Amino acid sequence: MNPIMRSAKVLWDFLSEGHATLADSDIVVVCGSYDLRVCDHACELMKQGIAPHLLITGNTGNWTRYLWSQPEAEIFAHRAQQNGLAEEQIILEPKATNFAENIAFARQLMPEARRVTFVTKPYSIRRIQQTLPLQWPGIEAAVSAPKIAFPDDVSNIIGVFGLIEEMVGDLHRMQVYPELGFQAPIEIPEPVISAWQRLIDTGFDRHLVAGMI
Repeated sequence: MNPIMRSAKVLWDFLSEGHATLADSDIVVVCGSYDLRVCDHACELMKQGIAPHLLITGNTGNWTRYLWSQPEAEIFAHRAQQNGLAEEQIILEPKATNFAENIAFARQLMPEARRVTFVTKPYSIRRIQQTLPLQWPGIEAAVSAPKIAFPDDVSNIIGVFGLIEEMVGDLHRMQVYPELGFQAPIEIPEPVISAWQRLIDTGFDRHLVAGMI
């Protein structure tokens, strides 16, 4: 790997840590995105019988507003039915535009749930873990993702450079969101911060939080 890719792999490994599922979940919540493999993974978990229902949450985001004319939740629901899930197994939440809303709106729809498995992109695992304590405290939760290798399996919808931009932005949010009340704080190891700064210095700065760098 060249220096850019080595630095990006450091971010990928950190942001992707913590993959887990909960057997006997009350519900599986899948966060919509541009990557239909996330939905496919959620459907596989459903076929394993870990929960009776799949709650699909998501309107549109930075990438999907240019990709689809429907909310992510509706696109994922169609994919889930193609994967063999019955319509009555699926709950739609088509309004959320960020992880905080994904979690908060899912909580509003399933307030009685106490064991929840969330499904997302690999490099979003950490962000959901840190958002959960604020948006849905008191539950037992796990965050799962499809097995996607960096950089070989990166979606061609955003490409490797698009993904690096997004990861740089995600790590920035993990640093500044706690002080804004959006996420729980987390200690980020120095090698990760150094890799992140190297990528910014190289020009990967389009997804940073404006006015917070």
